[in-house]
Amino acid sequence: MSLLEVKNIRKNFGKTQVLKGIDFSMEKGDVVAIIGSSGSGKTTLLRCLNFLETPDVGTISLNGEAIFDAENHKKTSDEEIRQNRLHFGLVFQSFNLFPQYNVKRNLTLAAELLEGEKIKKGISQYKNKKEASEVISKKADLLLSEVGLSEKALSYPCELSGGQQQRVAIARALALEPDVLCFDEPTSALDPELTGEVLKVIRELKNAGKTMIVVTHEMEFAKNVSDTIIYMADGVIEEAGSPKDLFENPKSEKLKAFLKSSFEKI
Repeated sequence: MSLLEVKNIRKNFGKTQVLKGIDFSMEKGDVVAIIGSSGSGKTTLLRCLNFLETPDVGTISLNGEAIFDAENHKKTSDEEIRQNRLHFGLVFQSFNLFPQYNVKRNLTLAAELLEGEKIKKGISQYKNKKEASEVISKKADLLLSEVGLSEKALSYPCELSGGQQQRVAIARALALEPDVLCFDEPTSALDPELTGEVLKVIRELKNAGKTMIVVTHEMEFAKNVSDTIIYMADGVIEEAGSPKDLFENPKSEKLKAFLKSSFEKI
């Protein structure tokens, strides 16, 4: 059974069809890279998976259980949507850290709020907020160590480089222990010299067995790190397969042209 299964996802904005029927699945521990030109629907697909956009048609299943079905979506409560969103962690291209909080608080805030709600409902694994906060704090320290930023725990986002901010954003996404970690062009806002440190963290996450979907324009990274590559064009999956298949033997003329253009820019 696949960890994640996406079937016939369609999304319109007004009269514009952005996603025209997206189907794919992935196993636990897989890394799927999504490539394609601007406007192909990559970011909209990620936003649909993270419940930041609502597909007009289609289903999303996790571990064999449908967590989204467009036909029944109107019956889904806001609480159910919030719970379903927790299955996915999203790292934005522009970091989106809370500027008023230090690095560690950026990691602990959402987790503490979530556990606070669970404690009120009597469904938390912790006895009280103090116990929950202590565990969450230790976990934040560990995550910051994993992304190489232990010494920046009390710094504020404005005091960090872009690469450091993005590593904090990755740690923050990991803090809620999502089933699938999603990246939307995680290096596009970075200078070339800072890109490597973020890609290094993502490689380490792959080695740790994390399940990830990475929208990226870094072709070498997609080629060397992903298990599967999805090439999107005009709102559809034009071609998908292993990195070897897509880079060494592309079948689609659109993909051939895209790869030629991409590698000419390197």
